[in-house]
Amino acid sequence: MLYQSKKLEESGKPGEAKESLKMVFFSLQCMARGGMHDHVGGGFHRYSVDECWHVPHFEKMLYDQGQLANVYLDAFFISRDILYSFISRDILDYLRRDMIGSEGGIFSAEDADSAEFEGATRKKEGAFYIWTSKEFPPYLKFLKNMLIFMFKIDDILGEHASLFKEHYYVKPSGNCDLSSMSDPHKEFKGKNVLIERNDSSALASKLGMSIQEYLDILGECKKKLFDVRAKRPRPHLDDKVIVSWNGLAISSFAKASKILKGEPQGTNFNFPVVGCDPKEYMEVAEKAANFIRRHLYNEQTRRLQHSFRNGPSNAPGFLDDYAFLISGLLDLYEFGGSTDWLDELFLDREGGAYFNTPGEDPSVLLRVKEDHDGAEPSGNSVSAINLVRLVSMVSGSKSDHYRQNGEHLLAVFESRLKEMAMAVPLMCCAADMLSIPSRKQVVLVGHKPSEEFENMLAAAHASYDPNKTVIHIDPTNTAEMEFWETNNNKVALMARNNFAADKVVALVCQSFSCRPP
Repeated sequence: MLYQSKKLEESGKPGEAKESLKMVFFSLQCMARGGMHDHVGGGFHRYSVDECWHVPHFEKMLYDQGQLANVYLDAFFISRDILYSFISRDILDYLRRDMIGSEGGIFSAEDADSAEFEGATRKKEGAFYIWTSKEFPPYLKFLKNMLIFMFKIDDILGEHASLFKEHYYVKPSGNCDLSSMSDPHKEFKGKNVLIERNDSSALASKLGMSIQEYLDILGECKKKLFDVRAKRPRPHLDDKVIVSWNGLAISSFAKASKILKGEPQGTNFNFPVVGCDPKEYMEVAEKAANFIRRHLYNEQTRRLQHSFRNGPSNAPGFLDDYAFLISGLLDLYEFGGSTDWLDELFLDREGGAYFNTPGEDPSVLLRVKEDHDGAEPSGNSVSAINLVRLVSMVSGSKSDHYRQNGEHLLAVFESRLKEMAMAVPLMCCAADMLSIPSRKQVVLVGHKPSEEFENMLAAAHASYDPNKTVIHIDPTNTAEMEFWETNNNKVALMARNNFAADKVVALVCQSFSCRPP
């Protein structure tokens, strides 16, 4: 929908474009306010069981976090509303804190169920995440020590308990009452799933506070609840490192490293957002990519294994693993990473696509004819977009080869695109991207690393344009120059002709025909 909105805007239909954006922003705001969002610890649960987006199925999946962080980043790109940058940070900071191994691989999921207290024989859905309003009545004090970490918002938050409970619709009788679908079996009777139902500014005004003071108090309350919650038995952590899902997360961490430099100076962050320097997110992306290169990629065969847990799995990489990882590595490069990611991991020496592997059927890309964009996008849809991006990055026969691959892929799904387009919305975007005569390129030339270069790179990414490719090159870096001389000599020539030792130069190009720097 964001892609379509951009198309409508460019074709002189601003009213329709705004209507599309309005729907996207409304959905993102409601998800952020709802119970699918873990307000205390960050990140999102898998889905809601009711039409109010209140009570979730409490499992947390990496593929959701990666995709949601990306779309909230895009919303910030377009709107400059820090609500969206805050939520993208909320997701990424949750992953950094709870879901990353010591070597940088990003884990797969956290279960929905956990024990209500240490020693409990049964696990319950959402036990780690739900709250009650008040402390136990006196005649149940003997249970207090057993269940202390599950209850007592009033005692934990003290003077700010009323403010917090009004903000998050917490009630003594429990709040899972917004829909008949929220709790049909009364599993959450007397329990509360946090949800924001009122406007923060209105509640702050009602209490005679500035909005910042109000948000600071909420942040302090969430930190206190987080510390208490941390003492509860945790849901089971699925610590497999799956290549495809890591690819989605690598993309969002890399993009965040530059997009979030657009936040206004002096922006205040409240728990569970850390408020780190955005460049730290690039470090996370690079560590995850390095983990995959080190443990799940065979440099001799140029093949991936699907996952890692106490060692690589026996399962070979699937289409999604290749497609999502390549997409993540393209973002890793475009948002400031090294050309090493392009050279080693997907540009083969003969100029063919990395997905073309030896065997009777040489095309992994077409061997699995997945044709549905669901909770995860189709590997073929992502592959088509990868090919479009590569067409715009390299030149000559290599560019032609990627274009032919993209056209071949879309031809395979021609009937699906015509008859059931709504099943493959991302592939529709890919088809439109491929039909554009020439994508925009922004080429940056200068010394790396430097603060000026980082700022220019952030400026190159400062506007939402899915049909733009950003290329950056340091002419004093021999490896980078060799890479571009091999894969697109036009870029190497631009670098030689526009290098200035004391500044960073940007060229805006169409099919590598560039305006003055």
